[in-house]
Amino acid sequence: MADHLAHGVIGAGHPCLPGHFPGHAVVPAVVLLDFAARSLGQALGRGVRIVAIPAVKFLRPCLPEQPFSVSLQIDEAARTARFSIAGAGAELANGRFEYADAA
Repeated sequence: MADHLAHGVIGAGHPCLPGHFPGHAVVPAVVLLDFAARSLGQALGRGVRIVAIPAVKFLRPCLPEQPFSVSLQIDEAARTARFSIAGAGAELANGRFEYADAA
């Protein structure tokens, strides 16, 4: 099992934000999941596609311009990765991906 840590921030100008709670922008869950999935591919050094997300829990919102980190525990034999997204001193989300190599 391999561990990997990635850091990110979703800028206030991201195109997903204007319609996602106008006046109180929150980074959409799908944007965080996409960042975590791309981090998985970077950690593995190859393209991957997510085939399932059998578990995911969103605990707190991620705000625009808020730095966050994605911690991955990768089990290449099982083709799974557990992830935890944290920011502002708290866990924002966690879950598990099942993945395959990109076609």
